[in-house]
Amino acid sequence: MTKDLALYVHWPFCLAKCPYCDFNSHVRERIDQSRFARALRRELATEAARLGRRRLTSVFFGGGTPSLMDPSTVGALLEDATRWFDAADDLEITLEANPTSIEAGRLADYRAAGVNRVSIGIQSLDEIALRTLGRQHSATEAVTALTLARRLFPRVSFDLIYARPGQDLAGWRAELRAALAIAADHLSLYQLTIEPATQFEALHRQGKIVLPDEDTAAALYDATEEECARAGLLAYEISNYARPGEESRHNLAYWRYLDYAGIGPGAHGRVTVDGALHATRRHRAPEPWAERVERDGDGLTANESVAAEERAREALLMGLRLSEGINLAYFEARTGQTLAKSVDAGVLEQCITEGYLILTPDRLAATREGRIRLDSLLGSLVS
Repeated sequence: MTKDLALYVHWPFCLAKCPYCDFNSHVRERIDQSRFARALRRELATEAARLGRRRLTSVFFGGGTPSLMDPSTVGALLEDATRWFDAADDLEITLEANPTSIEAGRLADYRAAGVNRVSIGIQSLDEIALRTLGRQHSATEAVTALTLARRLFPRVSFDLIYARPGQDLAGWRAELRAALAIAADHLSLYQLTIEPATQFEALHRQGKIVLPDEDTAAALYDATEEECARAGLLAYEISNYARPGEESRHNLAYWRYLDYAGIGPGAHGRVTVDGALHATRRHRAPEPWAERVERDGDGLTANESVAAEERAREALLMGLRLSEGINLAYFEARTGQTLAKSVDAGVLEQCITEGYLILTPDRLAATREGRIRLDSLLGSLVS
């Protein structure tokens, strides 16, 4: 499995910073498209030389707002990637897009460049909620962009955020049903969380934003799963729903703890080099990152071997998010540790007894009730 590789490309620029977002995104009045295209291509070449030939299973253009990237840059990076690596027959190529009118008009160019899956950041179909979330588009623009995307791309996903301030169960069911009526094969549905160092954190601290209480949030989660299942989309991960066979193969590489390379400002990676798993990280700020690439060939700020204990911890944190759980034979081969050595035995037994985890000879998985409580469970289960 370490010969397979998922590739992540980070485009760090946005039209505006959403008040809930803690991603590595930056607003610029002007973007030097040529400079950042050259830097991305050079960093990709440097990484490819270090990794050697691998079977490339997916490419994901994330951000930021990758639909602000010139389509020619996307095409050039894909041409480079499939030259440096051996493209899988079913290579998945995803680009994240925002549904503003200008960006939606570029979707055809991205399809021509080779993108075969698009993920649209709609976030809500409610106009008031869109303004609260700081989005730069209307609900009408979102539906228009999604309709165009479904005509152009064989695979389409979009994001919604729920458990928003003031949101009730009936309102969310109605909004979700409207979304499912225009959905294709995949939805990412995230509960709003207050992230450190965001505008929402300051507003929450001041009492100007109040999220639904725990019982309401749980009811919203239940409704999400029910409505999606009714439409044929199953929860294969805590926040992701898909028709069988339409799961995001790129994101599965993360959750299954496979190799993935990350290039671009702030990108992270987990790649096997000379038999050892390495954690990589790139400089976060776009311009200093570009300067490093121009000088050194890459923007690496960290390239460290991952110890067995940390490998086990990461594999558990990621793998238990999946409804399929963790393959124990792969877990031991990947981490160099048994499950017994990686978890608190007493907590594991209690979680099984209370119906939060299921352990078989070949697999550990969280139940539906366990996935709802996963963050608190993992804090006790994983040392």
